[in-house]
Amino acid sequence: MLFLPLNGNGACGSITEIRKERRRVYVCELTIEPKYSEFDMMGIIYHARYIEWFEQGRLQLSRNLGFDYFDMEQAGYISPVHEMNVEYKRGIRYGDTVLLKTRVIENNGVKTAYGYEVYNGEGTLCVEGSSSHYVVRREDFRPVQFKKVFPEWYAALEEARKP
Repeated sequence: MLFLPLNGNGACGSITEIRKERRRVYVCELTIEPKYSEFDMMGIIYHARYIEWFEQGRLQLSRNLGFDYFDMEQAGYISPVHEMNVEYKRGIRYGDTVLLKTRVIENNGVKTAYGYEVYNGEGTLCVEGSSSHYVVRREDFRPVQFKKVFPEWYAALEEARKP
């Protein structure tokens, strides 16, 4: 997977359409300045931090589409992680600025999956990952059909995912 820049300043202020192999891919870019406390004894980012960053990217992508998980929670629903995959290719070192790229890779009305890429300050791909999520009722964790409960949100994610 190769994503192109969202905008010149690296901010995640909007979603853009990028043409690659005659497909449209919507990507959210988020610049992260790692804190000293996020590094381990080896001088690289502690492995679990990437999962937290993935969450930041996912939340920002939804905000850019006009939706917020807080509103989902207020309506009595939550979206727990179903599956998480992380492939560590190269460590992020202290002093690096991180670029996180997030996109929708699956949205079938029940499950939504996201793809992530993490780059260091030199533009080297360091981590790739993905996560999948279901929407459930907060009171009993029973799954619901995302496209029926939040049809506008589903449609926006589907548009972002579509080739």
